[in-house]
Amino acid sequence: MSKNQSNDSTSTEGIHQWKKNAPYKIHDTGKDFKVRYEASCHCGKVTYQLSREAPLDSKLCHCTTCQTQHAAPFQWAAIFHKDDINFTKGHHDLEWYDPTDKSIEHKLPCKVRCSFCHSPIMDEGRNMILLFPTLVHFKNEQEKKNFKPRCHMFYGQRVMDIPDGLPKWSGLNNSSDLIEDSPPEKVVELERQRVKEQDEASKKGKEQSKK
Repeated sequence: MSKNQSNDSTSTEGIHQWKKNAPYKIHDTGKDFKVRYEASCHCGKVTYQLSREAPLDSKLCHCTTCQTQHAAPFQWAAIFHKDDINFTKGHHDLEWYDPTDKSIEHKLPCKVRCSFCHSPIMDEGRNMILLFPTLVHFKNEQEKKNFKPRCHMFYGQRVMDIPDGLPKWSGLNNSSDLIEDSPPEKVVELERQRVKEQDEASKKGKEQSKK
């Protein structure tokens, strides 16, 4: 190997480091990974397994970025830890897209797709991943219920109304306003929280004015 070839090898080492880290590293399914679900992209070139029985959360996102990226009125996403997924095929054939900088570098957070059929595989964040339940091969209704959406996000940007009784947040859940047909108890709970925070802020302001 020539000196130049050696340098080239060293310079590309970091580019492929992602293959050794979660969520892309391969697990030993016989020891540290219990397979509960299997999933695949549309063409089947990318397949993966999941070890968690139910996602940490499941949401319907109505933001305009999700609408554009999925060519759909909203996105159904389930949140998992990065170690909850095990790629069994095709993890070397993925492509990335950073919607913030509009680049195709593997830079977090980013969108991950199959490089052949371009099916969305997941959104990779800095600590978590957002998977798409429509890729999961559910074996029964209970498995599908485990992924049932629990709320709507960015409902203020919606293109259609969905009167399903789920909490509907104008932006991110738990940090924006509840709107439309959100359950009354949720609205009351949020209003109590707001009043409490306002009272605490007012009390704090009065104490500081006395000093």
